[in-house]
Amino acid sequence: MKYTVFSDIEMKDIGEKVGQLFVGGEYVELIGDVGAGKTTFTKGLARGLGISESVQSPTFNISRIYAARDGLSLCHYDFYRLNEAGIMENELDEALNSSRNVTVVEWGGVVEGVLPEDRLRLSIAATGETERLLEFDSFGERSAQILRDLEESLK
Repeated sequence: MKYTVFSDIEMKDIGEKVGQLFVGGEYVELIGDVGAGKTTFTKGLARGLGISESVQSPTFNISRIYAARDGLSLCHYDFYRLNEAGIMENELDEALNSSRNVTVVEWGGVVEGVLPEDRLRLSIAATGETERLLEFDSFGERSAQILRDLEESLK
């Protein structure tokens, strides 16, 4: 599914719609250049999960965890600064194996080996100063249903 947003507000809004569809156990892989809007999308997703805490990029911390609605947690990872996953691969694997977590990964190439088969991938491309082309792909039954529900909510 392709969708164009024209502002950070719209990016957060679509992230919020995605977050509202999550029940736990979902995984989102974010792909895009530095400044594309990956963390902005995640801020909206957090809002959709009922998180009022300010969501920050985990670039320097590698991971951040936020308490969400219904006893869920948002686990947000950014592997931009890593050449190899090391111990973070174990932490990510643990997060992925809990149905109470929603896991978002930026720059996931170094952890490719532990990524779940059923996942949602969002590629973000800057097409203007604030305009972004979003391309959603699903890999698995649950993520395919999320995309169908998202498409329906955007009509």
